[in-house]
Amino acid sequence: MNRNDCLIIVDLQNDFCPGGALAVKEGDQIVETINRIMPLFPCVVTTQDWHPQDHCSFKGQGGPWPPHCVQNTQGAELHPGLNRKGIHISIRKGQFQDRDAYSGFQETTLKDDLMKRNVQNVFVAGLATDYCVKHTVLDALKSGFHTTVLTDCVKAVNQNPADGGKALDEMKNAGGILTTSGKLK
Repeated sequence: MNRNDCLIIVDLQNDFCPGGALAVKEGDQIVETINRIMPLFPCVVTTQDWHPQDHCSFKGQGGPWPPHCVQNTQGAELHPGLNRKGIHISIRKGQFQDRDAYSGFQETTLKDDLMKRNVQNVFVAGLATDYCVKHTVLDALKSGFHTTVLTDCVKAVNQNPADGGKALDEMKNAGGILTTSGKLK
């Protein structure tokens, strides 16, 4: 690890963990591993869905998802087991009613925040592999960051059983590196 590295923890929020409105199976099981590796990084970012009550992605507005991560609710908060002390930058996305934002880079300051810190390498963890993790990774690559997915620190929605694996393949084919947290030094 070096001073130009950053860990991006994508949407590790209550609504995406077991018991939440849009739970990812075993989504909470990555918290301990993420907490263990956080001290290795000089920069740690969290992203959060931060939707208005009438967000376009919600079924009531014709979207595919149940209401989730509504601004200022318990469901939108970061998982209570996540170590908050090591977080340097917090990004909220999907705040506009009329459009969705799966990527932590979409309509946020994330790229500029990382560039101000001279970040060159990003390591991505969080939820969900086949949605917000994938889009964040693809945008990180498009933004010029050397990007690594920590495969033991992500979980997929898997609406179709192979969705998570397909998303990892897509990220790898776009130039992302796939590795595990145990290989970090």
